[in-house]
Amino acid sequence: MYDNRWDDADAAVWVQAAGPDAADQALALRVYSSRLIGSDPDLVMHGGGNTSLKTTRRDVFGQTVGVLHIKGSGWDLGDIQAQGMPGVRMDVLHRLRALDALSDEDMVNVQRSALLDSAAPNPSVETLLHAWLPAPVVDHTHATAFLALANLPDVAAATAEIFGDRLALVPYLMPGFALAKAACAIRDAHPRAEGLVLINHGHFTWGDDAKSSYLRLLDHTRAVDDWLARHRSGTVHAVPAMPQTELDTLLPTLLPTLRGAIGAHLPPGAALPLFDLRATAAARAFLARDDIALLAERGVATPDHVIRTKAHPLILSLDAATPGVGGAAPAVAGFVARYTDYFARQNARVGGIKTALAPAPGLVWVPGLGLIGLGTDAAAARIAADIGEQTIRVMADGQAAGGFHPIAEDDTFDCEYWSLEQAKLGKGTPPPLRGRIVLITGGAGAIGLATARAFRAAGAALFLVDLDPAALDAALAALGRDHGGIACDITRPGAPDAAVAACVARFGGLDILISNAGAALQGEVATLPDATLQAGFALNFFAPHAMAQAAVAVFRTQNAARNGAETTARTTARTTAQSTARNTAETTARNTAQTTAQTTARGGAGAANGGQILFNVSKQAVNPGRGMAAYGLPKAATMFLLRQLALELGAEGIRVNGINADRIRSGLLTGPMIAARAAARAVDAATYMAGNLLQAEVEARHVADAFVMLARSERTTAHVMTVDGGNIEAALR
Repeated sequence: MYDNRWDDADAAVWVQAAGPDAADQALALRVYSSRLIGSDPDLVMHGGGNTSLKTTRRDVFGQTVGVLHIKGSGWDLGDIQAQGMPGVRMDVLHRLRALDALSDEDMVNVQRSALLDSAAPNPSVETLLHAWLPAPVVDHTHATAFLALANLPDVAAATAEIFGDRLALVPYLMPGFALAKAACAIRDAHPRAEGLVLINHGHFTWGDDAKSSYLRLLDHTRAVDDWLARHRSGTVHAVPAMPQTELDTLLPTLLPTLRGAIGAHLPPGAALPLFDLRATAAARAFLARDDIALLAERGVATPDHVIRTKAHPLILSLDAATPGVGGAAPAVAGFVARYTDYFARQNARVGGIKTALAPAPGLVWVPGLGLIGLGTDAAAARIAADIGEQTIRVMADGQAAGGFHPIAEDDTFDCEYWSLEQAKLGKGTPPPLRGRIVLITGGAGAIGLATARAFRAAGAALFLVDLDPAALDAALAALGRDHGGIACDITRPGAPDAAVAACVARFGGLDILISNAGAALQGEVATLPDATLQAGFALNFFAPHAMAQAAVAVFRTQNAARNGAETTARTTARTTAQSTARNTAETTARNTAQTTAQTTARGGAGAANGGQILFNVSKQAVNPGRGMAAYGLPKAATMFLLRQLALELGAEGIRVNGINADRIRSGLLTGPMIAARAAARAVDAATYMAGNLLQAEVEARHVADAFVMLARSERTTAHVMTVDGGNIEAALR
C-alpha cells in the first residue's frame, strides 16, 4: 500500500514530449505525478483531491506573469492531461487574500476571469488555498489513512504523536475562500510545517518540485498508516462467503426487489438505479461488527463523498429477498422518510431555498453479503461502491484508534446541497436511456455489437451474452468500462436463466432484453433432417422463448416490489409531511416535505416502464427463402411468440416488439455467401446487397438504430419494424 510509483525514465518521457519550454516541462512532470497519485485509490478517489504547480509564462503582451496550473473541474487525477490543469494568473489570486469575505459565485467568476485560456475548465474550488501556499508544487489528497486520522475525536494528539510539529492542523471549514484564508494563516504561523491535516477532510503537502512533493506525500501517508496498524486488532472475524448455489438463488430476487422498492420513491419517468455489488471478505467482516448501526449514522469519511453516497447507508437484511413484510420496501421507505425529514429540517435552517434531491440511498449495507453502490448509471454505481469500500476501512481504522467522528449534520447538508459540489456531477441533459440495463444475446456478432454501441451511445448499461468467449472479450473491450457479459450456449438447459441471473448480479436487474442470437441453418424442407430442424428451433425459437421467460421473471420482481412499495411510500410520506409541521417556524419545511411526499407517492407508476423485450426476427418469418426452412420456420414461430407475449404482458406495462431485417453483413450472411448469391443472380456483391427499393445496402448499424427507436417508443408494443431498404414481398401490411 502507498507504493512509490515514480520512475525517472517515465518522467523523462513526459518531459521530452512537452517540448523545449521550461514551463511546459514542469507542467508535464506535474501531470505525471498527478497521474501517479490518481492511480492509487487509497490516495484519492474518483475526482477527489487536487494538485497544482506555480510557474511563469509570457502573456499575449510578452510580459512574464506568475501562473498557477491546477486541476480543473471535471478532470480526474488518474488520467489527467495538461489541458486538465488550466493556468490562472497568480496576481489576481493573491489580491483576493486581502478581502474579508468572498462569495462562491464571485470566487468562481474571478478565477475564470484570470484564466490564461478562456475555454479552459473551471479551476478547482480549492484554487485559492493552493495559490496562497508558497511552495511551487502542492498536493491535496483524501488518502484512506489520513481520513481515518482526520476523523479521530482527538486528531491533534494523534497528529502530534505521529509527526511532532511537521504537520499543522486546520479546523473543518467548507472548501473555498474561508478555508483558504484559515489554512494559509495556520501555515504562516507554522513556517516549518511540511503539510496540513484538514480535520474531517484530508491532507495537504508540498515541495519544490513534483517528485519531492509526491515522495513527501507518500512518506506522510505511510507514517499515518503505520500508526493505525499498531492500533488495529490482530483478530479478523472472517465471515465465510455464501455458497455459490445460495448466492445464485438469492441475488435474482434480492437485487430486483431492492431496485423496484427504490423505484417507488423516484420521480415519474426516472430509471431505476443501477447496482454494483461488492461481496468481498472485507465487506462481510466489517458488516459482521456489532456496531454497524451506530457507524451507519455517523456520516461520510470526507465531505465530498456525500454527493455520491448520501450521508448514511441503508442497512438491509437478507430477508429482503422475501417479498412482503420482510422485503425491501419497509427498509427503503424508512430510509426515504428519514432523508425527507433531514431535508425538511435542514432546509428550514437555511431559509427554505434548496430543492430536494432524490431521497434514494447511494449505498446499501447487506450483512452476510457485502455492500452495494447505487447510481444513475453503471459508472456512478461503481464510484459509490468504491467510496463505500474505502469508507468501511476508514471507519474500522478510526474505531480501532479512538473513534470515527466525521462532520455533523449541518455541515453535511451544506456540502450535499452546495452548488459547487453538485457541479461535479454535471448538469447537462442525460442521455435518453441512462440507467437502463440492456441484455443482448449474440452480443459479440455484427448486429449484436452494433446494437450494443447504439445503446451505449444512448446511455444504457450493456450486458452481452455470446457463445464465443474470445469474441465476447473483444466486444466488451470495444465497449469500454462499466459493461458486462457472459459466454454461454443459450440453447443448453438452464443457460438462459443463468445468463439473466449474471446480468442481475452485475447491475441489479434488467430493463430491456434484446433477443438477437440466431443461426441460418439451411436445407430443403422435404428432405430436412430432424436434427437440423431441431437445432434451428433450439437457437431461433426455444432459446429466445427461454430468455424471454427469464427476463419477464425479473421484470415482474422489479415491478411487484415497486408497485407494492408505492402504498408504503404514500403512507410514510404523508406521515412525514405531518410530523415536520411541529411549529410555525417550520412552515417552509412542512411545505417542502409535503411536496416531496407528493412526488414520492407518484414515483413508481411512471418509472422506467415495466420492461421491454425486443426480438431480432427476420424477413424469413413472412417471406421464406428456398432452402431456409430450418431458419424461417422457427423465426415465424418467434414472430408469433412476440405477439403472444405482447398480448399477455401489455397490462403489466411490459412492451414486446421486434425487427425484421434482411441482407445484413453478419455471421448469418458472410462474405462467401454474399459472393455466391450475387454470382447466382449474375450481379456483383454490391448490387446484390443493395437489392431493395432504396437501392442501398442495409448495415448492422441501421438495425441497431431501429432497436433503439423501438426501445424509446413508450406507447408501442406488438410491433415488428422492417429494416430491409424496402421489400414488398416481406412487407407485413
